[in-house]
Amino acid sequence: MASQLVEPQRKTAERITVSLTPFQLDVSSVLDSVKSPKAGAVVLFAGTTRDNCDGKPVERLEYESYAELALKTMLSIAHVMKEKHALTAIAVVHRLGEVPIGDESILIAVSAPHRHDAWKAGQETLEKCKEKVEIWKREQFAGGPDGGVWRANRDETSGTPANNIG
Repeated sequence: MASQLVEPQRKTAERITVSLTPFQLDVSSVLDSVKSPKAGAVVLFAGTTRDNCDGKPVERLEYESYAELALKTMLSIAHVMKEKHALTAIAVVHRLGEVPIGDESILIAVSAPHRHDAWKAGQETLEKCKEKVEIWKREQFAGGPDGGVWRANRDETSGTPANNIG
């Protein structure tokens, strides 16, 4: 069942960290968690809340999750990415609850001996998280009768108007 987090939750494995938090994301700590003398490349992706979607002004995003399952899925994705791309380390952190315009909703940091592997792993990790992780987002539109739209946390999904959810 989807719920609001009160405290951060995380899972770890060797040089893998995944977490969900209701708090503002800390870029420095996520980068620090993947740095290593063995890594010649560190790549960070920061997904931020933009002020519009499909021409509609957005006030904020709200994220909900089935936290226990989402963490398990995130950890599985991170394991696969670490092995597939020979990563030194990987961290995936997603914010839940309200995320204002300009704030980050997801941070993905990876390190690898070589930049090519790090770039590919960062992008692939994002796509797999959007495709598989049990997180849903509500886009709250500014003004107007539309209110907001709940979507699976994926690109190219139309969503369900928030006022149609019982």
